[in-house]
Amino acid sequence: MALPTAVPVPGEAARTLYLSILGEGGRLPMSEVGAAEQALVAELIDLGLLTAVPEQSCYTAVNPRAVGSRLSEELRSAGTRLLVQAQEMPALLEDLTRAYDLTPRKVDRSGEVRHLHGAEEIALLLDRLSAEAREEILSAQPGDPVSSRVLDSAFARASWLLAKGGSVRSLYEPAARSDVPTAAYVLAATELGVRFRVLGESFKRMLIFDRSTVLIPSGPDYASAALVEDPAVVAFLVGMFERDWQRAEPAQWNAATPDAVGLPVHAQVGRLLAQGLTQRMVASRLGLSERTVAGHISRLRELYDAQTLFQLGWLMRAAEGDSKGEVGR
Repeated sequence: MALPTAVPVPGEAARTLYLSILGEGGRLPMSEVGAAEQALVAELIDLGLLTAVPEQSCYTAVNPRAVGSRLSEELRSAGTRLLVQAQEMPALLEDLTRAYDLTPRKVDRSGEVRHLHGAEEIALLLDRLSAEAREEILSAQPGDPVSSRVLDSAFARASWLLAKGGSVRSLYEPAARSDVPTAAYVLAATELGVRFRVLGESFKRMLIFDRSTVLIPSGPDYASAALVEDPAVVAFLVGMFERDWQRAEPAQWNAATPDAVGLPVHAQVGRLLAQGLTQRMVASRLGLSERTVAGHISRLRELYDAQTLFQLGWLMRAAEGDSKGEVGR
């Protein structure tokens, strides 16, 4: 399917020739068109800015306003056709998409464990595995709390799969309940349909996609990971997760801070931002729309003269620390 590649306007040389024709009263005798000008004349004729008058052996200039109106209408018509085609494209490829989803994936026995290094490479793989998941994502997250960026990515993965009719289960240690960003993420994700449990004993970190692929850390600092696809190993790891899930218990999560009650809304937004929550998590925690929270953030950025959300959180944490210091003196 051919798509328009450029707006049909004259080049610089063609524009100069057109202006010179206007300077001669809008007429160009055919006998005065040299070899160097033939291509430019052809360009102007193709655009409709010049028309041939054989009986007078000359070319005459055409009003650009009329040409512009005609070309504008043609572009609008082409744009409308492209929009219609864009809306129809998923349906036109639906049979191929269905066949692709139903095709069994061959297991490559020559590379059943793939090692990844660096946060960027791991994040790219997580995005691909999440997009390809069709039924279930299982995650076990022991250890120290993760960053808000990682929590946002987890929230996006869960939203994507749940929207397709899948399910998501996550396992945490009891200490995670005291981490405000993690608690806010759990509360927001629970509203989507994610199921959480807490296990008060040691377990291994892992992410399982459709019970066919497992991502596990391959180093103590979680800077590298291993992708496991061997069916026997995957089945073993899934069994470990299910055993831990059965021993774990549902728990109450609360992202509220003890002294936030009674504060104005903008102050509550600021306090949660200073604790590391993202805009989406703040909205979920306070029961507000993201647009409303964005408005409060905008006013706080003006108040603290902050250029970025990170800088705003840093400045507010510093201000809160100064305030506590004054109280202690």
